[in-house]
Amino acid sequence: MKISPSILSADFSRLGEELRALEEAGADYVHVDVMDGRFVSNITIGPFIVEAAKRATALPLDVHLMIEEPERYISEFASAGASIITVHAEATRHLHGVLQDIKKAGVRAGVSINPATPVSAIIDILGDVDLVLVMSVNPGFSGQSFIPSSLAKLRQVRAALDACSSNAELEVDGGIKTANIKEAADAGADVFVSGSGIFSSGDYKKTITEMRARVGELAI
Repeated sequence: MKISPSILSADFSRLGEELRALEEAGADYVHVDVMDGRFVSNITIGPFIVEAAKRATALPLDVHLMIEEPERYISEFASAGASIITVHAEATRHLHGVLQDIKKAGVRAGVSINPATPVSAIIDILGDVDLVLVMSVNPGFSGQSFIPSSLAKLRQVRAALDACSSNAELEVDGGIKTANIKEAADAGADVFVSGSGIFSSGDYKKTITEMRARVGELAI
């Protein structure tokens, strides 16, 4: 399993310190939520913050583009230091082409689907991705509660990835906490995005360690 704390919940006035704390706490990725005020109503960060984060941490940057027409910005986020760029199936007319552009930029390619989007929307491109992100909340704001029906969707995606012998990671994002991480893992997820579940805990290392213990990676 991999833990990808979402810096949307971090203290941006001390972002460098927050990133170093995540390294020390044992995080695997840093999840960067990019929102444009169009695909979702919120506006967050752009390539400059990704570039700053890249300078501040050795952790891979897991960049999640919640933006319309992501193809316009692939090169900018790749140049800024993204290790993974994930785009929404709902946000582009040419999903396969965007995924190829991400790979041409030397970055791992991910695809995401919203809670109301069926798994069938991405079946035809599963062989072209390195990561599938299932949204377990409606995208746009941190601190939302996990949508229980997301577990069935995770199982569907896991079955589809196994059927095509894909090595892609299966990521889940939204409302992930120590209390429900095992359910998501049992449904097939192996990368877990957590924002407030980690940053509001007061002890990042303790929380991440407990998350691993809940899915059986460590003894409690």
